[in-house]
Amino acid sequence: MPEYPRAMCPEDLTRLFVERSNAGDAAGVAALYEEGAVMAYPPGEVTVGREAIRALWEKVLAGAPRFEPEQPLPTLISGDVALTATPPKDGAGARAQVVRRQADGSWLRLLDQPEFLPPAG
Repeated sequence: MPEYPRAMCPEDLTRLFVERSNAGDAAGVAALYEEGAVMAYPPGEVTVGREAIRALWEKVLAGAPRFEPEQPLPTLISGDVALTATPPKDGAGARAQVVRRQADGSWLRLLDQPEFLPPAG
């Protein structure tokens, strides 16, 4: 895998995700995740592992979607674990990620809930 700039604070992950997605770089998106990361996507499914996340993003990015930066909610940090979240601009629920500080001081996503819709009713 090529060397990518690292997220040196949890909030960097969302910015790097948008930049790499808009560049069509599935490997770059996958590099934002730990090897054993779990992503709740596609809706109703779970994608496990960096390689599976890369393959998923290759399919998603083949359609050249455009991602817009979203204003992050306050990050909660406890030691080497943090919770990041953003309210989607389309008002569709929320996005949340659990991220973990790595040995080099950078941060990677461990759990990713990119789309959460509250139950209807």
